Amino acid sequence: MITNRAICAGFGKGRLIRLAFLILFLPLIVLEAGCGGGQREEDTRSGRINLIYWPAPNPQEIELATVLVKKWNKLHPNIFVKMQPLPVNRSTEEVLMAAIAAKTTPDVCSNIWPGSVPEYARAGAIVRLSSFPDFDSLVSTRVGMSYMKQFKSADGNYYQIPWKANPLMMIYNKKLFKKAGIAKPPLTYSEFLADAKKLTYSSKGNGVIDHWMGYRDIRPVWWQRFFDFFALYKAASYGKPFTRNGEVVADTQAVREVFSFFQQCFRNDYFPRTVFSYDPFLEGVVATEFVGPWTISYIESNYGGKLDFGIVPIPVPDNHVGPVDTYGDHKCMCIFSTTKHPKASWEFLKYLLSESSDLDLLKIASQLPVRKDLLKSKKFAEFFDRHPDMKTFAEEAPYAHEVDQTPDQKEIFDAISQEFEKCSVYDVSSPQKATEDLVRNVKVLLDWDK
Repeated sequence: MITNRAICAGFGKGRLIRLAFLILFLPLIVLEAGCGGGQREEDTRSGRINLIYWPAPNPQEIELATVLVKKWNKLHPNIFVKMQPLPVNRSTEEVLMAAIAAKTTPDVCSNIWPGSVPEYARAGAIVRLSSFPDFDSLVSTRVGMSYMKQFKSADGNYYQIPWKANPLMMIYNKKLFKKAGIAKPPLTYSEFLADAKKLTYSSKGNGVIDHWMGYRDIRPVWWQRFFDFFALYKAASYGKPFTRNGEVVADTQAVREVFSFFQQCFRNDYFPRTVFSYDPFLEGVVATEFVGPWTISYIESNYGGKLDFGIVPIPVPDNHVGPVDTYGDHKCMCIFSTTKHPKASWEFLKYLLSESSDLDLLKIASQLPVRKDLLKSKKFAEFFDRHPDMKTFAEEAPYAHEVDQTPDQKEIFDAISQEFEKCSVYDVSSPQKATEDLVRNVKVLLDWDK
């Protein structure tokens, strides 16, 4: 168990204010999360082990978890797993931070944002997965050690294992492109901006633009920058990290290029400076959008046959060569230190990562498991034959990157969001100045947390 002092020390200076805020609201959150580790009971008469598993609270993953847990419990009568969706709150990270402080974490959770793992590990709140003797063989078989390196913590250990990925790509409306006389989708910044001139217009002829090349949520919400700035930064920098071991190692030229690209998009009204209450791409008023594979199942369920679209990599600088890197939007699995049964939890975690469970992940949740054999295994071939758009995302998955394993990722992305808003959205700062200010502010954050 970890003490309250250890929790505070583990989260570091940059986290104390947020942790204090959470503690004010702990009673409410803990009531929701109270069915976790702190209230686990053992069936001492039968000797049965009881585990608590928290999946994400969305309907698809609840359905998936229900199916997987039912199969597990049938096959393992001595290790009973109780599935409870993550308590609903403003974010998974806030719920888990509160549960860590209250010692009500589950045994296993599959909705872990990799950017939060350094904090959990530093607080002693999660089990070191690389301590299990078959960890290396599991990773080598399923993920591959080269891909796995981006999930290594600063102390050289692994506390998480990637479960699924949502590589960001660009969806485009074929009907709108054809109507504008554009034969193929843009792949570079200059192609994107040239096409934008034709695809941004007033359909009523009154000078009021009501059709745009693209759209981004401009609210200064830190995680929104995963799906614009960070994804395009990864593409422009060939996957280079932004931070490493407490230092800024960003490719500043790539940062400037990304700021400049979005600045031109907003300056020329190719992207609207507004927030829609509906999906403008699905309504046919924007021609492109940056999306993950979650979009495909939604379109198939709600717009099947009504929307003619294509999927291509996100735009890159004009001198780019080779495959296009992107943001992966991974979700990982962890075992929490409150567990009384780490070995049983590890066995259950391995079951969730098995080939048969991954097939259920594809079929039920329409999400991509992180597997190096995803497009080679016969187990998944039928699914991808029936869902070619999902195959397109699967082909991009090897080039999907995650946020860096540096503490204070939320604060870092807050800083990114502020510069993105000033430079790209509202054009009150140059790309050069925004880059310099961002690098300086992130250095301050990292130094403060040392």
